[in-house]
Amino acid sequence: MKSYLKTNDFFLTKESFELLHDEALDMLVTHPKPGNIIKYYQSDNYISHTDQTKTVADRLYQRVKRINLKNKLALVKKSAKGNQNLLDVGAGTGDFLLYAKKQGWKVSGVEPNPIANQLAKKKGLTLKMALTEFEKEKFDVITLWHVLEHLPELRESIEQLCRMLEDDGTLIIAVPNFKSYDAQHYKNFWAAYDVPRHLWHFSKTTIRKMFSEHKLNLNGVRPMWFDAFYVSLLSEEYKTGKKNWVKAFTVGFWSNLRGIFTKEFSSHIYILQKSNRRP
Repeated sequence: MKSYLKTNDFFLTKESFELLHDEALDMLVTHPKPGNIIKYYQSDNYISHTDQTKTVADRLYQRVKRINLKNKLALVKKSAKGNQNLLDVGAGTGDFLLYAKKQGWKVSGVEPNPIANQLAKKKGLTLKMALTEFEKEKFDVITLWHVLEHLPELRESIEQLCRMLEDDGTLIIAVPNFKSYDAQHYKNFWAAYDVPRHLWHFSKTTIRKMFSEHKLNLNGVRPMWFDAFYVSLLSEEYKTGKKNWVKAFTVGFWSNLRGIFTKEFSSHIYILQKSNRRP
């Protein structure tokens, strides 16, 4: 694999990492892969594991998260067949599952981070700590909202997810897109690289190829409009030490506008359908 660029863990340790390009899959791989990945999540400021609203950016994130709950479930309903059995992998503090449960879904979730898991428990949700705890169960819908890029054993995890999906089941995956305009604009400062917590960096080719091996068809790709703005805001801070709200908004807006024509947005939602039902 060839070197694509070098970047740092701007969020926590400031350590340097390299992104290697897997040409066959059109995917970037974080190098070196950390032996102890847990330490890179040990921060009170890792927002997806908390419900904190300390800063303006935190409050913006939480507000957008609440808006996205409705959008996510609407997409799930449109892609699946009625209110069925839903598994959310990397469920965080459980807000998406809680919303789906109130809408009549039978819900299950996985969240390995103990802090986020406990916050979900206080909301009345019992989340498993590992995907293997569901190994013998099958689900009509499995969702991973910005989670696939974190999984250390990528191929093994994909194989397991596909095995857990019912015939004609739906797998919905949201991941950053390193081919977006904001990624090209910020280069090594692009916040969605988030090394080494993000071990893999996907393109549409990556997703199509890796899941077709398990008889999952890519039925659709949707943009995550808000991501361009939030990622640009963080990227500005990493690059300049300041939030630079106006510039971040401009880059985010331009990224979304360009994405309408290039079909390369800051983050994509992939809708995959299992197709191994025998006639």
